[in-house]
Amino acid sequence: MMGPLQIIAQTRKIAPRFIKIVPNGMNIYLNRSKYYYVNEEKDKNWSDIMEAASTHIFFLELVRGLGITLSQVFREPATINYPFEKGPLSPRFRGEHALRRYPSGEERCIACKLCEAICPAQAITIEAEERADGSRRTTRYDIDMSKCIYCGFCQEACPVDAIVEGPT
Repeated sequence: MMGPLQIIAQTRKIAPRFIKIVPNGMNIYLNRSKYYYVNEEKDKNWSDIMEAASTHIFFLELVRGLGITLSQVFREPATINYPFEKGPLSPRFRGEHALRRYPSGEERCIACKLCEAICPAQAITIEAEERADGSRRTTRYDIDMSKCIYCGFCQEACPVDAIVEGPT
């Protein structure tokens, strides 16, 4: 009875590399003349390690930077054309000070100077004089906006609502 390997040897067909055909049959052997290292560890020195790390970090940071740049390209611009476009005002913004007038055009301020007295920044200056009918009216009402801290005390102190804070 013949085995499958003996049939291959007798028919003289091409046999695999690990089968050696001999005159009296065949022998199976493993060719171990060449060894291949799969995970060969090479001698690593400090310069090779630093070069590999710097190359990796360089390309990683380059890709990150390009990603940020690309994301900024498709965003809505953060700037506005100011004189023609106004940005949204915060609901807590009180606004600039303004003196209100009666429909006749006369100022509402009665020169009581409560707003000047209550201003913590001393930004308000009022000059007043009496009129012929005995009422006091302002001749000069100045608010130094570089000193003003926009606290709103002047608006609260005014008995006739002459000074208001509103949007510019």
